[in-house]
Amino acid sequence: MTSVEVPYSIASALPSLTVLDITNEVRRELQGSGYESGIAYISPLDDVAVVRVQERESGFFCDLEELLTRLVPQDEPDRERLLCLLLGPRTEQVPFADGKLCLGRWQRILLVDFQTPDEPRWNLTLLG
Repeated sequence: MTSVEVPYSIASALPSLTVLDITNEVRRELQGSGYESGIAYISPLDDVAVVRVQERESGFFCDLEELLTRLVPQDEPDRERLLCLLLGPRTEQVPFADGKLCLGRWQRILLVDFQTPDEPRWNLTLLG
């Protein structure tokens, strides 16, 4: 049997929200960096996206979409930019030690995009 690690996977695809799990890809980049301990800064490259550390639980994504729709209605002009402003910093900081991300058992690094991306576009900056 052959196994393949998927670099990212779709955690949720909702009408106004796409969430991609990029945890495996970030881990792979960290392992190849040679850094042992420090902080990983993960930032989206798209203007209407944010990175968050969160459990990958489907009910959360539905609740999030409903909350965001109540805050900024779907038909609001420039909705994506308003949502990014409301969600705060777009970058997430994750400590790492011994060359491994310090995440909780169920925590994942998620790229939340308010448009449908062709592929995840993010930047990793390591401080060690």
